[in-house]
Amino acid sequence: MSRAIVAIGASAGGLRAFQVLLSEIVPRPSMPIILVQHRHERSDLLMETLAHRSRAPIREPEDKEPVTPGAVYLAPAGYHLLVDGFEFALSVDPPVRHSRPSIDVLFNSVADAYADGALGIVLTGANADGAAGLKRIVQRGGRAIVQDPAESEVPVMPKAAREAVPEADVMGLAEIARYLRTDTGGGSTGR
Repeated sequence: MSRAIVAIGASAGGLRAFQVLLSEIVPRPSMPIILVQHRHERSDLLMETLAHRSRAPIREPEDKEPVTPGAVYLAPAGYHLLVDGFEFALSVDPPVRHSRPSIDVLFNSVADAYADGALGIVLTGANADGAAGLKRIVQRGGRAIVQDPAESEVPVMPKAAREAVPEADVMGLAEIARYLRTDTGGGSTGR
């Protein structure tokens, strides 16, 4: 079954993880991919760095912009990124777990907007952001993938997500990329 949207969150170590994924995947025409990376509000090089490694165009969405299938988006620095219906919303609400953009904020909105059409992926990071949002995605019928903590540059975030969502599939980056390329869905590869 093809997923309607993919939301991927990372913190410490996320640049390398995103570079690996983006160099391997091309979004399916039927689904957008949204990336959230914890970063400083004045961080402006992340977009350029990821664009050089991505096989598909990547951009930061604007407030009220429609979510376009087949596109790759990066949450802008200094804003929470939400999906409101089927368009983006930017928020300057207070940071969540010291971060804006927050993975939980995006994941919760994706869960509410896409329900069983949502796929949430938590990658490397140093706090528990993303765990509660990933749980919400699963509660609404979506699918959860967690980067294998043993291969994560910083395993705190994937471990927290795995504890919150024990049924999440645990995969290495190469396996996540392969899954996103083929969108096979189906059986669990959790460990």
